[in-house]
Amino acid sequence: MAWPRAFKEAVRATSVLPAPTAAKSIAPGLILATLGAIAFSGKAIIVKLAYRHGVDAVTLIMLRMLFALPLFAVMAWWAGRGKPALTTRDWIGVFGLGFSGYYLASFLDFAGLAYISASFERLILYLNPTLVLLFGWLLYRRRASRRQIIGMVISYAGVLLVFGHEIFGGTTAGRSGGSAAWGALLCFLSAVSYAGYLVYSGEFVKKLGSLRLVGLATSVACVLCIAQFVVLRPMSAAVEVAPEVIWLSVLNATLCTAVPVLMVMMAIERIGAAVAAQTGMVGPLSTILMGVVILGEPFTAWIAAGTALVIAGIFVFTRQGR
Repeated sequence: MAWPRAFKEAVRATSVLPAPTAAKSIAPGLILATLGAIAFSGKAIIVKLAYRHGVDAVTLIMLRMLFALPLFAVMAWWAGRGKPALTTRDWIGVFGLGFSGYYLASFLDFAGLAYISASFERLILYLNPTLVLLFGWLLYRRRASRRQIIGMVISYAGVLLVFGHEIFGGTTAGRSGGSAAWGALLCFLSAVSYAGYLVYSGEFVKKLGSLRLVGLATSVACVLCIAQFVVLRPMSAAVEVAPEVIWLSVLNATLCTAVPVLMVMMAIERIGAAVAAQTGMVGPLSTILMGVVILGEPFTAWIAAGTALVIAGIFVFTRQGR
């Protein structure tokens, strides 16, 4: 596959099952990967619920990161025990990755969710593997295989199908097509920002370890989100939010942020990154189901067709061979 070298090697290192694991049942790993994907998908549902109480994106993401900061700080400390201290270059890299992968990507995602449905948001974010490939081509001139190109075309066709329906069908909470287009752009830029994190994180994953890097990078992002709120909003904005926003933010920080990170890491240890990624395809489906049941979002033939195309495209894209 035509991934950037550092990212490719980091994934390859965790993609092959060790001999003891291969001999055991993979059921625990599959369960962890599935639950992790579902928990990650719940973030969009919680954000949409919080928006119903009049909170804005800057305040909402600050509350999420405020409650998540202690969890990720402990994660970074735990993973770094007995390890060498970070150099200045390491800290610069961690800051850049935290800014791109968790601060900017999260803020753009939260902002976009104010304009589009949770189901559409999840489909857009699910284009991450194709964006990583595009980054690899632009930065390293690594050629894509025929299978990858076909998979990309299928996936983007699915997103464009749902996008066209939301723009011209007016299904996004009564908002105009222009608002839906703006929300889709914000979420797509979020996916681009996170893809940049994936491309450049390979070197640091090998040096620091995935759990330590995630803990440090997300801690940086938490601090940035809190600082953004302090600069842009009065402190009273955090005090005056509805009580529902507080407990939704706690739920978002724990069940939909820290817990799924650990679940996915544990799943990769048991079944490898490749199988864990395939299992993650349950994400868009779970978001759509929760959107229909919890948020009352419409489930149309357009959304069903678009979702099927995106999942089929990513399946083709991630298959081995040319």
